[in-house]
Amino acid sequence: MMTEQTLQERSGSKCELCASSDNLSVYHVAPSNESADQSILICETCRGQIADSTTSDANHWRCLNDSMWTPVPAVQVMAWRILNSIKAEGWPQDLLDMLYLEEDVKAWAEAESQGNDDGSNNIAEATKDSNGATLNAGDTVTLIKDLVVKGANFTAKRGTVVKNISLTDNPKHIEGKVNGTRIVLVSAFLKKA
Repeated sequence: MMTEQTLQERSGSKCELCASSDNLSVYHVAPSNESADQSILICETCRGQIADSTTSDANHWRCLNDSMWTPVPAVQVMAWRILNSIKAEGWPQDLLDMLYLEEDVKAWAEAESQGNDDGSNNIAEATKDSNGATLNAGDTVTLIKDLVVKGANFTAKRGTVVKNISLTDNPKHIEGKVNGTRIVLVSAFLKKA
């Protein structure tokens, strides 16, 4: 919890990429020791765009024109990675040309992209439901057993439909809304609808 408080103070309780103040959470910039220095505070929209680059809206990332100038290395790394992944759009290349990174920060930014090329990074493992079907952001799933939701004082009943799920950094978990509350669900207890 200390990391989140540090990031809230550093960011002024706003997404460090797009400046939104809605649904903020900690995002560890891989490879990370999960400290505040190697993490950023991002909104649900940015997290969804990062998690599923196939449905990414390149225009959303125009916000990086402002956030890439931060003195925070973790934000610089994410800005570089995102701009690099969408540079085929044209305009991100102009921002990349302007973005200056210290040598150690650039090495950190490039570490993830090199890992993705050989499939050795966290993208290698897909999120699967109880039947082995691959889950994608935006899918609809059904619970296959009753789940007690800790801290929310309710039980998510078997058969409950969860629409428009989001993927997480952990391939065994997804996020979705149940009874109006956004919760993390174990993918082994879900069936793709």
